[in-house]
Amino acid sequence: MLLTNKSKLVMQSVQGKIHNPIASSPYRIGRNGLAQVLPATGGITYNVKVGDSCMGWVGDHIEPGVSIKNDNSLENGALNLLACIGNEARVISGEAKGAKGYVTGKHGGIDHVLIYFDGEDLEKMAINDAVLIKSYGQGLEIEGIEEIKCMNIDPVLFDNIGVIEIEKGVIEVPVVTEIPAYLMGSGIGGSTAFSGDYDIMTGDKSANLKFGIENLRFGDLVLLKDCDNTFGRQYLKDSVSIGVVVHSDCIKSGHGPGITVIMSCNTPKIKGKINKEANIVNYIK
Repeated sequence: MLLTNKSKLVMQSVQGKIHNPIASSPYRIGRNGLAQVLPATGGITYNVKVGDSCMGWVGDHIEPGVSIKNDNSLENGALNLLACIGNEARVISGEAKGAKGYVTGKHGGIDHVLIYFDGEDLEKMAINDAVLIKSYGQGLEIEGIEEIKCMNIDPVLFDNIGVIEIEKGVIEVPVVTEIPAYLMGSGIGGSTAFSGDYDIMTGDKSANLKFGIENLRFGDLVLLKDCDNTFGRQYLKDSVSIGVVVHSDCIKSGHGPGITVIMSCNTPKIKGKINKEANIVNYIK
């Protein structure tokens, strides 16, 4: 197991409410130019959960499980910045009060934090129920390899993934597939990867087959080649990022499954080892 600074990290509360889906127009324009009426972000999504396929749903940017947001924009900024994948979440109001789950991702643009709860708990929940998260993980560093920027991941989940040092200063991470930089779309150019996500573009069906995108699931770990997320999102040859699939495929041009980055290096110090079971559901206890 790699040594980290996890004992020095701060665990702090952040909170939001289950956010109703929103719609300013009934139509979403697909990459084929056609208007469609589809479910999209927000709410409680009962039949889509982490571990399920993120492809093929009749929807757009579908968020598995529960989507939360804070009405105060500054507080929502902190919620989206500090919550990390794997953090414990607890319902603190409504009929499901006391139910526990865990954070599965962060979705930029709509600025939602996504949470898994058991199905019987979902049935008791309602819009505006409050959810408290024990945020823990931002500032995580691997001792002796500070060039690798860790972000958005609970330190316990990081340990459970089984990241190993394969040679001095080089780590190996289990991933289900490797994605080339030219397939990364919406969200590219963002000023930080410590919040939100960016999308794998899925408009080219041959690429979807070649790189295993058709088989991706919510929660899968993926390697992004030549993708630098250390200080914003950009193309940089030989850089490497690791991310988690957080939302579904999309119909819009330049969009697709969303990736929240959990580590990045602007030099090739991160290697991927293909493991089709590299999904957070297999590492969260």
